[in-house]
Amino acid sequence: MDITWYGHSCFRLTERGSTSIVTDPFDPGVGYGALNLKAQVVTISHEAAGHAHVDAVRDWEYVINRPGEYEIGGVFIIGTPMFNKKADDPKPNIVYSFDYSGVIVVHLGDLDHVPSQSALESLGEVAVLLVPVGGGGALNASQAAEVVSLIEPAIVVPMHYKTPHTQLELAGVEKFLAEMGVTSPTEEETLKVSTSGLPAQTQVTLLSYKQG
Repeated sequence: MDITWYGHSCFRLTERGSTSIVTDPFDPGVGYGALNLKAQVVTISHEAAGHAHVDAVRDWEYVINRPGEYEIGGVFIIGTPMFNKKADDPKPNIVYSFDYSGVIVVHLGDLDHVPSQSALESLGEVAVLLVPVGGGGALNASQAAEVVSLIEPAIVVPMHYKTPHTQLELAGVEKFLAEMGVTSPTEEETLKVSTSGLPAQTQVTLLSYKQG
């Protein structure tokens, strides 16, 4: 399967013969420019301009914005509620697991705290973890590193951090890399994942931002 990053928390997941998915599409106010993506499924972690701009995706058949279990076009999708704690009134946040023929990709949305071990174990054996690392309303670098250590995914892809393209007040990815002890992360335009090609130890991969 292929994973492409369009900035902030927005990814497109595709596999030949399977359902295509776009996660957390954002509106142009985020600063990356207008998205114009195509997918069968759109998932929304929470209702905010930077995560729920469904109009940026065309030809979709399903929008998933609530917890539950779904099977669409051979892909199993589980939305797990993990309320955020930073706000006075905890806001909803849905963590999504996508199972593509045994390859499990987990998108943490705007998770802002380190959940319990039991909550994280419920996500299963994670191949790819899409994790916010830039703080703001989500995990900061040290929290993100702790979550990674608890989940132990094969591949970690940072998201939701400061880049030259975003106007949001976030920290850069460098702090997270330092927390992980990574000096030379793998860099890819598109992450290609298969069950036979997963690393034995957790690997951090930076995806190049692709204009949607």
